[in-house]
Amino acid sequence: MYRLDRKLARIRAGQYTRSDFIIADAKDGDMGPSITSCGPKREKDGSWSRHYTRSEFLENIRAVVEQDIVDIMLTSASNMEALTKMGVYRDSAVKPAIRANDTTDIWVCRGATYVKEASRPFRTASLARVMTGSIDPAPGAPITGTDLGLYSITFNNDLDRDYEALEAFRAFREDAARNGFKYFLEVFNPNVACGIDPEVLPHYVNDVMMRCLAGVTREDRPQFLKIAFNGARAMEELASYDPSVIVGVLGGGAGTTRDCFELLHQAERFGARVALFGRKINLAEDPLSIVRLLREVASGTVSPSEAVKGYHAGLAKEGITPLRDLAADNVVTEAVLKPEESR
Repeated sequence: MYRLDRKLARIRAGQYTRSDFIIADAKDGDMGPSITSCGPKREKDGSWSRHYTRSEFLENIRAVVEQDIVDIMLTSASNMEALTKMGVYRDSAVKPAIRANDTTDIWVCRGATYVKEASRPFRTASLARVMTGSIDPAPGAPITGTDLGLYSITFNNDLDRDYEALEAFRAFREDAARNGFKYFLEVFNPNVACGIDPEVLPHYVNDVMMRCLAGVTREDRPQFLKIAFNGARAMEELASYDPSVIVGVLGGGAGTTRDCFELLHQAERFGARVALFGRKINLAEDPLSIVRLLREVASGTVSPSEAVKGYHAGLAKEGITPLRDLAADNVVTEAVLKPEESR
C-alpha cells in the first residue's frame, strides 16, 4: 500500500492529524509550457544559461522520489513511463500519478495565445496504456504504470464552453470506470473575463465544483479536489460543506519562499488536506530542501517564517546564492495570503 492510501483512509475515517497532510510534487509542466517547464539549470551563484533537458529533469524527479517525503509524484504519462522503466518507483512509497487531460488553458508555450481564450477540453493520455501498456488490457491485468491521474476543468460562466467541459468530464469518468482508473479533480479559476464580481468569484468556483459532482455517485467521484486558494472563507466553506470530499490546494506561481510555506500553512488551517505544488518546488534554488521544509510546516513543527530562515541557512551552508535575500524572501507577497485589512 502506498503512503497516500493510508493517509486517505485516515482522513476519510475522521482520524486526520497533521502528519497525514498529503504533499504532491506537480512535475507535469511538459503538458503545458513544455520545454521551459523543466526549469532553469542554475549554477550555485544563481546564474543560468539554459533549461534542464528532459533527461536531466527525469533525474531531478528521481531525486525527489528517492527523498521519500512527498506522497504523490505527478508527471505526464510519457515521463511516468520513462521513470517506471528507470526503476524509480520500484519499492517506493511515493504514488505515481499522471495528468490525465490537458485543456487549452494550460497551453502556455512561448509565443502562444491559446490561454487568452476560454478553456476547451482536450485529452492526450490513454488510460489503458497508462495502466497496463496495452490498448485492450485483460481483466485483472497487473498495473505496470499507475491507476491515478489528475483531471482538470476550468469553468468560465460560459454556457456553451462549460457544457462542453462537463460533457468531456462525463466521457472521462466513463473511460476511468472501464479501466478501474482513479482520479483527483482540479478546478481552476476562470482563465478569461467571466463577468463575476471578484468578491463572489471564490464562491462561484465552490458552487460550480460541487454542482458538477452532485450527480456523481461514490464509485465515480474524485479521490480529492485540487483548487486555487481563494482565501480563508472560501476554503473553509468548501472544506466544511461535505466532509466526504477531501480538499487540496494548488501552488500557483513561484512567489517568495514565504509565499510557498504560508500557502500550505493557511490552506491546512482552513481545511485543506492536500497540497500540490509545482513551480514553488521546481523553481526553488534547492527543491529538496523546500520539500523537506514543506513537510515540517504541514506537520506544525516549524512556522512559515521559521521555515524560510531554515531554508536560507541551508542555502548558505551549501554555498548556493539565493534569488532574494532573507528579508525579501520572508515577505508574503500574494494578496490572497495577506490579512484582509492589509490588502
